[in-house]
Amino acid sequence: MSELTHFNPAGAAHMVDVGAKSVTARVAVAEGRITMEPATLALVRQGSAKKGDVLGVARIAGIMGAKKTAELIPLCHPIALTHVDIEFDLDEARNAVHCRATCETAGQTGVEMEALTAVQVALLTVYDMCKAVDRGMTIEAVRLLEKKGGKSGHWRRDDVST
Repeated sequence: MSELTHFNPAGAAHMVDVGAKSVTARVAVAEGRITMEPATLALVRQGSAKKGDVLGVARIAGIMGAKKTAELIPLCHPIALTHVDIEFDLDEARNAVHCRATCETAGQTGVEMEALTAVQVALLTVYDMCKAVDRGMTIEAVRLLEKKGGKSGHWRRDDVST
């Protein structure tokens, strides 16, 4: 395992210098889910939640979250995203909404944090829109699935089904 890069030789936190890195196409994919009561999932599926189209609003929130990552995570670089895609799948067996975010850029640093932030913000938005009927929802299993580009190349989680 390589050393942590967000600390200088004296041990102080710092923003990593990416100035000498090559500009490459970079992609990251992350996922997570929010579990809920069956009746809450039915409201989401039917689009009849009191606040409106839960997944439509959550999709926009996820995109906005990806764009605002550098404002939320102290040592992240501001990145010019070229594409953000947010997908949702309803899982009746688990009473869950699954979210998958794909972020892309051409740049000197990766978009893993943007993809992870997009998933979290999208799922938090689902929670916010449904909390009036189900405060017991749980956001879980948020994780990076894959990243491409840069010096470290391609990485894919071993336990991901296609």
